[in-house]
Amino acid sequence: MERNEIMTLLPHRGSMLLLDSVCVEDGVAKGLYTVRGDEWFLDGHFPGNPIVPGVVLCEILAQSACVLLGEEAKGVTPLFAGLDNVRFKQSVRPGDAFETQCVITKARTPFYLAQAKGFVKGALCVSAEFSFVLK
Repeated sequence: MERNEIMTLLPHRGSMLLLDSVCVEDGVAKGLYTVRGDEWFLDGHFPGNPIVPGVVLCEILAQSACVLLGEEAKGVTPLFAGLDNVRFKQSVRPGDAFETQCVITKARTPFYLAQAKGFVKGALCVSAEFSFVLK
C-alpha cells in the first residue's frame, strides 16, 4: 500500500508520516521510507554529516508495525508504551532506502508487543522490541 492508503490506517500526517509504502505478507509488515535529505529531523543532526536520529528510526519501525493492525488501527491513536533492546548497528543517511520488517509478537487489546528490524541495502541498521497502546 502507498501513502494514501497508509493514511486510512494511521493518524500520522505531513512530515510525521514516515512510510512511503508498506506491504503485509504472512504477518510481517515490510515498509519502505526513502530519506530525501530535506526532512526536518536532519536539520542540525549533524551539519555537513546528516544522519537520521535513532528515535526517528524507531518511529518508522513503529508505524510499520501499526499497519499490521489493519482495521483495528482505524480511528485510534497508536502510542509508544515502551522501547526495549534497541540496538543501532549502522547509520541511515540521505538517499538511503530504509526498509523495515515488523511483527506483532503479543496482543492483548489495546496493548501490543512488536519486534522490528530496519535495513539499508540488506545491512541491519537497527533492531528493537517495543510496546504500544491504541487510544
